[in-house]
Amino acid sequence: LRSIDLKGWKTLAVTSPTPGCGKTLTAVNLALSLARQPEREVLLADLDLRKPQVAAYLGLNCRDGLLGVVEERIDFNSALVHTRAGSSRLAVLPTALTSNSSDLVASSAMRTLLHDISGHGQSRIAILDLPPLLVGHDAISILSQVDCALLVAAVGTSTVGEIEECNRYLQATEVVRFVLNKAPESGPAA
Repeated sequence: LRSIDLKGWKTLAVTSPTPGCGKTLTAVNLALSLARQPEREVLLADLDLRKPQVAAYLGLNCRDGLLGVVEERIDFNSALVHTRAGSSRLAVLPTALTSNSSDLVASSAMRTLLHDISGHGQSRIAILDLPPLLVGHDAISILSQVDCALLVAAVGTSTVGEIEECNRYLQATEVVRFVLNKAPESGPAA
């Protein structure tokens, strides 16, 4: 958060090398954590059009959400779901599954949506749950339009080669942190 504030960043993309690394759970938990701060406005957007899970993780129903905005059937504000979890207030832009995700993420409507997401006041931080980097070009298309990224990998799921390949894709993007999930617990030393 300190890095984001110092650089004036507004959009943080969360991605992983492959599915099963915990990127969506990391994005949801980070959004909820940041939303607990009273001066913060947090938007969590599901940009994984191939396998959207943000709504399911938060127990929300999603008819259109981001997909409806990009297809110009509903406006941005109508697509937002405002939710509370304890003291966290969070705006969520869920999405529905689509088969033409590559066309949609490369569209001018998606560029406009990403501009709308980042174009709000200084206190808003948008966390974007992107698809895994190595399963298609969707995430790569979006990375050039975000301020920074968080890469989530998992022990037993991600390989060193996959992480190195992700680093090549992320060279033009500020990587704010690297999260390693599913690390085995080590017991106390005897």
